[in-house]
Order: sequence, then C-alpha cells, then structure tokens
Amino acid sequence: MEQYVIKGGHPLVGEVEIGGAKNAALAILAAAIMTDDTVLIDNLPDVNDVNVLLDAIEGIGAMVHRVDRHTVKINGTNIRNMSVEYDYIKKIRASYYLLGALLGKYKRGEVALPGGCNIGSRPIDQHLKGFRALGAEISIEHGKVVAEAHNFQGEHVYFDVVTVGATINVMMAACLAEGITIMENVAKEPHVVDVANFLNSMGANIRGAGTDVIKIRGVKSLHGTQYSVIPDQIEAGTFMYAAAATKGDVTVLNVIPKHLESTIAKLKDMGCEVEEFDDAVRVVSKGNLKSTHVKTLPYPGFPTDMQPQIGVILALCKGTSTITESIFENRFKYLDELARMGAKVKVEGNSATVEGIEGFTGARVSAPDLRAGAALCIAGMAADGITIVDDIVYIQRGYEHFEEKLRGIGALIEKVSSEKEIQKFKLKIG
Repeated sequence: MEQYVIKGGHPLVGEVEIGGAKNAALAILAAAIMTDDTVLIDNLPDVNDVNVLLDAIEGIGAMVHRVDRHTVKINGTNIRNMSVEYDYIKKIRASYYLLGALLGKYKRGEVALPGGCNIGSRPIDQHLKGFRALGAEISIEHGKVVAEAHNFQGEHVYFDVVTVGATINVMMAACLAEGITIMENVAKEPHVVDVANFLNSMGANIRGAGTDVIKIRGVKSLHGTQYSVIPDQIEAGTFMYAAAATKGDVTVLNVIPKHLESTIAKLKDMGCEVEEFDDAVRVVSKGNLKSTHVKTLPYPGFPTDMQPQIGVILALCKGTSTITESIFENRFKYLDELARMGAKVKVEGNSATVEGIEGFTGARVSAPDLRAGAALCIAGMAADGITIVDDIVYIQRGYEHFEEKLRGIGALIEKVSSEKEIQKFKLKIG
C-alpha cells in the first residue's frame, strides 16, 4: 500500500497551477455520450476517478480516445449496453451520471447502486424522484437501478433537498425529454453551471443554471462540441489552506476567484492576507491566526469538501472555534486522526469544538476519505517531525500529482510503499 511520508515545519512558498474540476469533469464525461457525434473535452484532471469513469464509458460501448493526459475524445455512436456494472460504481459514485445520460438518449439505463467515499449517507432518492417526474419507470433489480421511459415528457420537478448529483443527473435526462422541464430548489455549484454550459454547447436549451430554478426546453438530439472544464475550486482551496497552515506564501494559478469567495472569506477571518487577480489568488500567512466559526452549506456557502482542510487550520488558531457540518454526517472522522497529532477536538453530533494549540507533532495517521486525506497531509506539513499518511488511494482519486505540486512549493513529501523507503526518506532529509 502506498503512503505519503512528510517532514513538517517548512513554509510553502511559490506558485501552483490548478487543474480541471473533478466534479465537473465527471458529469461532463457522462454527458458526452448523449450525442452520436464526437466530443472533445480538455482541461480534464488526470485523477483516478476520471480514469475509472472513462473505463465505464468504454465498458458500455462508447469510443474513448485519450488525446493526451488532459484531453479526451468520446463518441457514443456504438453504445449497445445500457447497463453500468458494479465494478465501476463501487469505485466512483459519479458513475450514476450515466443513468441520466442513457435515460435521456436511449430512454433506458441500468446502473448499480453507488459507492465512493465513506462520508455519510448519500441517497439517490432525489435522482429517482426527478426521473419518475419525467415519466420514467424505476425499479431496483439485482442491486441495480433500472430506469425505462416510454413517454418521456418535460415536467415540474421540486427537489426536497438541494443536491448537486440529482440536479445534474435530472438536467441531463431532461435535455432530451419532450417539452419544458422546470427544476426548482436546485444546486447552484459552479460545476452545475459548467455541465449546463457543456450541454448547451451540444445544442441543449438550458436556462437558469447557477440560480434556484433551471428551465430546460427539450430538443430532439445533441451534437458534437469542443469544451474546456472549469478549474477545480476544491484543489485551489486545498493549496490555499496549506499555505495558511504552514505560514506560507502561495499563489494558486488558473482559478476563478469568484468560485472561491467563501473559502477566501474564512482565510481573512483567521488573519491571512489574500490578494485576488483575474485568474489567480495569493495567500500569505504570517502565523498568529485567530479562531472563527464555520458552517458548511450548499454553494455559495462554505463547501463541505473544504471542511477537513479548515479544521486543520482551526486546530492551530488561537482560541476556540466551532465547525458545523450540515451536509455529510461522517465528515469528522479525520478529527480522530488529527488528535493523534495533538489537536484538541470534541465532536457532538454534527458539530465539532476545536481548541487551538501551539503546533502539531508528526504521527502515523490514516486517510478516511479524499478531502480528509488531503487535510492530514496539510497537518503533516505544519507539524514538527515526520508524519506518515496511510490509505492515500483516496487522495489520488481527486488530486492530480498531489505530492509533486506540493514539492514544487517547498514541501518535503514523498510517495512510498515500504518501511525501507520511509527510512530512506528520513535519512535523506536528515
């Protein structure tokens, strides 16, 4: 099993380039099969989740051609298999987007019930509610969701909760339904807007993405396009918070600052200096950070995917902070690991109280999920001594060349796979 070994205590300084948004890329790749023309997508992150989804797309018969690490051509002409196997779904939840894509294009799809990061219950009931509203018949057979539509009509869909996955999935299917679909109480995340823009570039008629109401006028068919995925706001936020935790000075390049407003606001609350440019953000931390309170909310609120990263910084802030997690109930697992590094934390239900300490000490910790894994690496870079992070397969699901980018701004971090390599690293850094 691969691990990260980190020598802490070095401020991160320099520039780091941010890749394409993983969560946008996954939905866009699924939507690319909805035309029989060739679609070219670039600025894809080269991460495990994207590669697994491309395998799943190939698995149902689509042509997938990797032009380079960040560019792919997809052609869905020869899809004959309407069933997405469990092997793909258990690795990556976003494979369920293929259900909306297949249902829209072929009026039938089968997808195994999803897997992914273990951060709490993430039911797909709102996806199914939306598909049923459009006229699909839904059944669960042999561990699969089977959706079939004989009369696929636009309809009024009101989501009981704000959900990114269901917003995107139902939006994809509704593009090729007859008539007008109005979706209310939808998610407003940047990647929802990006998927809508992608579908519109293929000839869909979607209005209102980024607001509470999305209106879709169904079209007969979609056509080919070339499209570039937006930058990843969570990758950007992770490096910004790494700068804050290590008393660093880091500029993240290739970002849309508007997408980072809540992330930036909390950095300022804690006492960091933040400078915004057209497509870059610079974060300077001089230490002496102060406590604040955080509540995760759907966009434009503070992202749940940034909660573990801010948790690490709050543990180093002067005073007592609180974190309220309103999206996923299992998102505090990393705090047990952080306590091994000296953090003073107390969890009660969906709230955590964090009492600031002088500094972390290196320890052996385990990544419970993707974002928590990245957060523990940040803690390791801020800690005194050596930190070993196990189960980094989670981190590799969502961050491209994580350790290489960190080394580029001064981190002492290596990917290792044996005790011998850990000892070699310790000898090398002295």
